[in-house]
Amino acid sequence: MKTILITGIGGPTPRSIASHIRKTYPEYKLIGIDTNPKAFGFFMPGLLDNHFVAPRADDKNYFSFIKKLIEENHIDYAIVQPEKEIIVWGDYFEKNGKFPCPAFMPSKKMAISLMDKSIMADLLEGTKFIPITIKVTQDNPKFEEVENKIGYPCWIRATQGSGGLGSLKLLDENNYKSWLFINKDLNEFTVSEFLTGRHLANQMLYYNDEYIKGASLECAEYVMANLVPSKVTGNTSFGRFINEDHILSFCDECIKFISNKLGEKAHGVLSFDLKEDKEGNLKVTEVNIRHMAYTGIMAQVGFDLISDTISLLEEGDTSKIVRNKSFHYSKPYVFLRDVDIEPIILESENEFNN
Repeated sequence: MKTILITGIGGPTPRSIASHIRKTYPEYKLIGIDTNPKAFGFFMPGLLDNHFVAPRADDKNYFSFIKKLIEENHIDYAIVQPEKEIIVWGDYFEKNGKFPCPAFMPSKKMAISLMDKSIMADLLEGTKFIPITIKVTQDNPKFEEVENKIGYPCWIRATQGSGGLGSLKLLDENNYKSWLFINKDLNEFTVSEFLTGRHLANQMLYYNDEYIKGASLECAEYVMANLVPSKVTGNTSFGRFINEDHILSFCDECIKFISNKLGEKAHGVLSFDLKEDKEGNLKVTEVNIRHMAYTGIMAQVGFDLISDTISLLEEGDTSKIVRNKSFHYSKPYVFLRDVDIEPIILESENEFNN
């Protein structure tokens, strides 16, 4: 029996990972940690074997807590999900040559470069991979540059954080000024072209610079979209699992470009968000350095990166993982998601008419 530590268990993605492991590997023991004593995952019946409130990742006592937790609970592997924790685990690896226990994630340099959207925009500036993008701050909003280089309408969002944090379609400079005032607690943003096409996403598994496998989906509608000005939230309420190989090829090309520019190997689970422009060209809007929120439902329809991650940790390599750079779902599955309820998967959109 193995014992797995899952960090950030209050979040929907770690909970989804824990739930899938519980169903797929019922003999495994699961330990969950979170900085919030009210973390939802702590109180879900049957999800965890034990849970602990942890210090913040930037707390000087964080790793003494982690090491003690690993020793006392005989933890074999860790699945680290919050991006700030991935950064500090990467820093620990750089300083010590190993993780506190086996884990699978990008290098610190790669993680920081992808987590911060302004750094990623700098890396990809002038390429086909991203929309025209300008980094702005509260102190330097670059009104003239935004007007002349991008024009209105355009899209603004916070440089860090997932989903729709600080996001809005700006119609003119007055919109822009108002949004800066409303979001004065956020200092740094990116402003980019407003893209009118589909919102696409994927998950891709890399190991020591080898692209192992990937699969895609379309985010069509959003949970509680009417409550945010952008009408886009970090959670998809309706989506389609899609078999479009060019999406994965494009993202693999993008990761190889970034890897070469950074001098870092592509490694870990990397999750893309993309939008199409008015001509259908793909543009990267975000690259997550971890499993994304859809990882559990993707596993249910055959693309199981959760089990692949466990296999990799157990074997120490990818020898038991089937290579599939363009995974195809067996049916035109769609999914429905909402707050406080398990997602629903349907075999096709035809079921809406029954």
